[in-house]
Amino acid sequence: MGVQQAAAVRTLVLDDPEDVREAAGAVAGGEAVAHGFGNFYALSFRPEREVVERVNRMKGRPAGRTASVTTVPERVPAAFDWTRLPDGVPWQQVRSLTAELLGLGPIGLRGPAAGRVPEALVAADGGGPTVQVIVPGTRCPSHAFLGAALARTGGDFLAVTSVNRSRHVTGRDHEPAHWRADGLVDEFGAEEGVRILAHADEEAARRRHPFHRPTSVSILSFHRTAGHTRSGLPALVLEQQGSLSADHIRAIAANHGFGLAVAPRAVVPLPPRAYGIG
Repeated sequence: MGVQQAAAVRTLVLDDPEDVREAAGAVAGGEAVAHGFGNFYALSFRPEREVVERVNRMKGRPAGRTASVTTVPERVPAAFDWTRLPDGVPWQQVRSLTAELLGLGPIGLRGPAAGRVPEALVAADGGGPTVQVIVPGTRCPSHAFLGAALARTGGDFLAVTSVNRSRHVTGRDHEPAHWRADGLVDEFGAEEGVRILAHADEEAARRRHPFHRPTSVSILSFHRTAGHTRSGLPALVLEQQGSLSADHIRAIAANHGFGLAVAPRAVVPLPPRAYGIG
């Protein structure tokens, strides 16, 4: 069952079936759950507009900010409209590329939004609506929780965001996501409407993802390309260089017939959160 941590905040455990059921029920009831997500933590919640706005306000973001999608691996393709890929980008190759990335660990994917994606999770774009899917990868035990939460909410998708405060709230230049439960409890444990579902063993969670740093995901987009490489491959765009390096993604993309263009804001990798000693 749940363990006690930091200032009597009850922390549920990701590998405990009873705790998973409790956390899934909390999501169904409109609460947000900060849970193990690959080798760090993310905040998942119902995708209805009012819940998204409440979580945004808690984090210090504008209430109307679009949230990302999370789901279990088998439902990831359903988030995208595969008929709206750019010319010269075969959907079969994109699907095989994303499947390999999911097999490695946490990743972000941005593409044309399917009509079934909830409105609060769809972003406006000049070429049509897009959706950003953030998933923990197939090596993470959080799929049991996500599947249980989806079963309780009756949908295919949940909303997800990083577990941090917006920079204008903290006054710091950058506020990375949490990758340790003790820091997560200290910052969010007293928040009303937030439950914490921690990795049973955080070191083991990081060992399961040897190619990933403990920070927010890298985001690969395929709703538009950045032209072609010198060898003629269509170049997908890395919008954020997070836990998985650009070099690693570039090598995987090449195996599936794509080049990789790194957006200017993604040239510098996101740093992991630094915790004090103790």
